[in-house]
Amino acid sequence: MNPEIFYVLVGALAVGAFARWRGWPAPLVITVAAALLSLIPAIPTLDIDGHLLLNLTLPPLLYSAALEVSFVGFRRSMPHIRRLGVGLVLFTALAVGLVAWWIMPELTLAGGLLLGAIVGPPDAVSAAAVGRKLGLPRRVMTVLSGESLINDATSLTLVRVFAAIVAGATVTVWDGIWAFAVAVVVGVAVGLAFGMVLHFLRTRFDDPVVVSTAGLLVPFGAYAIAEHIGGSGVLAVVAMGLHVGYHAPRTNYTTRQQERPLWLSVDFLLESFVFAYIGLQLPRVLRELGTESAGVTIALALAVFAVVLLMRPLFVYGSYAWGRMWQGMKIMRWKHALEAFRANPDDPRAAAFRKRRAALERRGIEVTERSLRQRMLEPVLSVQERAVVSWAGMRGVVTLAMAAALPDLTGEAMPESHVQKLVVVAFVVTVGTLLLQGLTLAPLIKRLGVGASDEHTADARQIRAMQARSQEVGKAYLRAKRAEWKERFGPDGADMFDRMAQSLLRVERDTDRAGQVMEQSDGVPLADAARPGYDDLTELSKGWLAARRAMLIEERDRGNLGEEVMRELMAAIDAEELAVDARGAVRDAGRA
Repeated sequence: MNPEIFYVLVGALAVGAFARWRGWPAPLVITVAAALLSLIPAIPTLDIDGHLLLNLTLPPLLYSAALEVSFVGFRRSMPHIRRLGVGLVLFTALAVGLVAWWIMPELTLAGGLLLGAIVGPPDAVSAAAVGRKLGLPRRVMTVLSGESLINDATSLTLVRVFAAIVAGATVTVWDGIWAFAVAVVVGVAVGLAFGMVLHFLRTRFDDPVVVSTAGLLVPFGAYAIAEHIGGSGVLAVVAMGLHVGYHAPRTNYTTRQQERPLWLSVDFLLESFVFAYIGLQLPRVLRELGTESAGVTIALALAVFAVVLLMRPLFVYGSYAWGRMWQGMKIMRWKHALEAFRANPDDPRAAAFRKRRAALERRGIEVTERSLRQRMLEPVLSVQERAVVSWAGMRGVVTLAMAAALPDLTGEAMPESHVQKLVVVAFVVTVGTLLLQGLTLAPLIKRLGVGASDEHTADARQIRAMQARSQEVGKAYLRAKRAEWKERFGPDGADMFDRMAQSLLRVERDTDRAGQVMEQSDGVPLADAARPGYDDLTELSKGWLAARRAMLIEERDRGNLGEEVMRELMAAIDAEELAVDARGAVRDAGRA
């Protein structure tokens, strides 16, 4: 391992830890600190191959982000995410390409579009950190996170297409569309295959160390294989993360409790490194600005920076208005189909509605006009929330890594002087958006008064409703088990069962009650078959917890429970099961 990389890692972690302690945005602080340190002559320039940088940092960061994203929210916000993750990248690439071609004709239109594809995808790391700290609504966070999960795939595909054109290949519009379609289909297929295999392993192995280690390794495999067979490695990792995250509640609770802090540590390590790498590229930029063509380079960089800032709000507001109009037309079409179905279920106009109705009813969802609206209309974003989304366009390491990989992508077709100019532009756009938008995003959110107070109220109502439902499910489970215990252990067993059941139903208020009843059974002779032992009570407790978990998953799948609220309630159940296992471990240690 290059010792310089180790020094950068240690320094970035130290600066990041200090920034977190002070409550400052760590990505910005690390970038600025690295840029200032790079001006010291004794600090060597850190050069890393662009492909290597992407292959080492993108898979784990994307997988970790996908695990945290609500799949239900991601699916509902897909119109927003698709427009920003695909449409905005194309729109930005076209606008930047035309401006770059106008300022620097020798770059050619293909070279300008290549630059546009490089600076097109934002990185939501900084925006997400600010949003979580200030309590942005989940619908906004989902849009920003979802955009950052798929826009890299769009950008990388465009970069390959335009780089091939620059290198002399003949590529038509249909060739580009076909390349993108293949990247999407193959990437998602590979990701789902890896996700199903990983989920299978997670449900079959109880060792959280083995499962977590496999989780660290598999994203690299999914990314590499998808890229090797012509798919999008980005989409493969995202699809795998969404699949595994959605099914995580069905795995062992110890896996869930261990992997979250593990991935938080991995994220902190990699994000600290990549933002330090961004700052350390400053000397390379200064060397280019010291050449005779510095004036053209500065003009190009500032123009592209301005275009990037301007295109995002124009697209966000314009595409949102178009999307709402299109969604309204779609709802009217389904409303007419619903009315036709109610009048005559065999009406040909209601054929599509019948299929959708059957699919929803299989999931236990009642089909009404309201339920159709909830599942077909994209989440509403206020004018203020759209302003936040418009300003959350900070670029990240993907932009710089793609610029650094240009010599490998274009060969000798693009002169070295042009490559250096594009690297400078990528640096200016990345650092400029990080500093300008990163430092002003939090004041903007506060100024606009964007918050999640309405979601907190809705969450509180859902939590109360699910707690009541949990009590009902728990009582139903206990009633079914009581008859079994009475038959096995007689009246004494039924009496102990009643005390244990009362303790379980009060466990949220007094966690130790169940433990006290369990301890009363400790030390019972094995020959006394008329009385339940400690293992029987442990089995009863775990079965009661499993019934409540199954209820939460069922309500989530039916659309009656938000995934974020489900995870909060699931964490509380996991803590209860951990307490049960901890008592057993203490008991076994005392007997050893």
